[in-house]
Amino acid sequence: MDSSDSRAVPRPTRRTLLAAPAVAVAAATVAPSLSATPAAAHPGPGLPIQNQNPDRELRDLLRQIDPHRIEATVRRLAAFGTRHTLSSQDDPVRGIGAVRDWIFDQLSAYASASGGRMTVEKQSFVQPVASRIPTPTVITNVVATLAGDGDPNRVYVLSGHYDSRCTDVMDFTSDAPGADDDASGVAVVLELARLFATRRTEATIVLAAVAGEEQGLYGSGYLAAQMKAAGLGVQGMFTNDIVGSSTDENGHRDPRTLRLFAEGVPTAETPAQASTRQAVGGENDSPARQLARFATAVAQNPATDMNLRVVYRRDRYLRGGDQISFLTQGFPAARFTEPAENFAHQHQDVRVVDGVQYGDLPEFCDFGYIARVAKVNAAVLWSLAQAPGTPQAATIVTTDLTNNTTLHWAASTAADLAGYEIVYRETTAPDWQFVLPAGTDTSIRIPLSKDNVFFGVRAVDTDGHRSPVAFPVPGV
Repeated sequence: MDSSDSRAVPRPTRRTLLAAPAVAVAAATVAPSLSATPAAAHPGPGLPIQNQNPDRELRDLLRQIDPHRIEATVRRLAAFGTRHTLSSQDDPVRGIGAVRDWIFDQLSAYASASGGRMTVEKQSFVQPVASRIPTPTVITNVVATLAGDGDPNRVYVLSGHYDSRCTDVMDFTSDAPGADDDASGVAVVLELARLFATRRTEATIVLAAVAGEEQGLYGSGYLAAQMKAAGLGVQGMFTNDIVGSSTDENGHRDPRTLRLFAEGVPTAETPAQASTRQAVGGENDSPARQLARFATAVAQNPATDMNLRVVYRRDRYLRGGDQISFLTQGFPAARFTEPAENFAHQHQDVRVVDGVQYGDLPEFCDFGYIARVAKVNAAVLWSLAQAPGTPQAATIVTTDLTNNTTLHWAASTAADLAGYEIVYRETTAPDWQFVLPAGTDTSIRIPLSKDNVFFGVRAVDTDGHRSPVAFPVPGV
């Protein structure tokens, strides 16, 4: 179930902690490889938190990401001339319809190696007249779904948008190669579809190439709304939009940084939730921020050779992308984007002015960089889909005035659950600093005041995979 599920949960059991723990969750819960991250000194029972390095299966997956295949995908998508949402739906070589069919064929070929676990569909709908849609228009998302083996109702989504544009957003006839924006993101989606199709995961993975983004997030809006209506437990979504270049307009290269945009105040926050957030100080602990912290913990390591620069915004300044469609539905979501955009190669007619080449052309992409972006996405997606789900119904007891803190949460249904961990940090710290093993109970009392630190709960399986953190709300 997703984080907004209000169904009844089992009565929690309780564990009391009066001193630093002597026993960890279990020997089997220790991650295969851990590397310490800096943490400030802090009194209390926890130990400095550690990031997870990739397990053997993930390392094998990352080694198979192919920059040459990614380059071929970007060049092929750019070669369709224009991928504008309003362009031809039935021309076999140019326009949105030809691209749609090509992506469908690629994903279908990958699905054929999955033993029936991956299915591919063209998710079409008619978008009525709206902003940037002058006439009713068929918009089609191409969606590959890899069913999870252990917890198929828990879903993680990865997307890129396959439509493109030039200077005039309503010009659907001129060339709009869209190599960086966003053939690069679609190439990441296709490459991960190829590699995940032959692997088994606990949770379900959805890999989507959506359309209508440049006209107003229409494709992703439909996809997210359909998932919400179906009651799917979407516990995380990432869009890859403009992830193709490591060079800014001044020629400065930053080939090992990837921005990750994550909102603070939730887009879908209700007035009651806003009141609670204001009362407990949860502005930096939205589900999207927890997703971003998880991504940093599992994807910033030597195996990806990338650094994640988390940006505390929903998107770039006054701009937006497909993650907003999922945030609007109350799903945790975030956006990956290259370190610095070059606007001469984005939303521009292909032309040369005073010796300067404009236009979003493949020659301005860094295919090795896109491959490393794909590694980041693979590390995040694999780690999410193999770990237990985010703990549900996490609360802090508020009935007693005390300098101790008692937390409750619902029992995980993961078959390979090993136990839980409590994480905490100073209120001024951007990321979790300390971890405290909590055993298999679903309640714990900690000799630290909830007034002074922020707490979170995460689940751990027998292979050492850790879930994203659940930020507790006031309870009884």
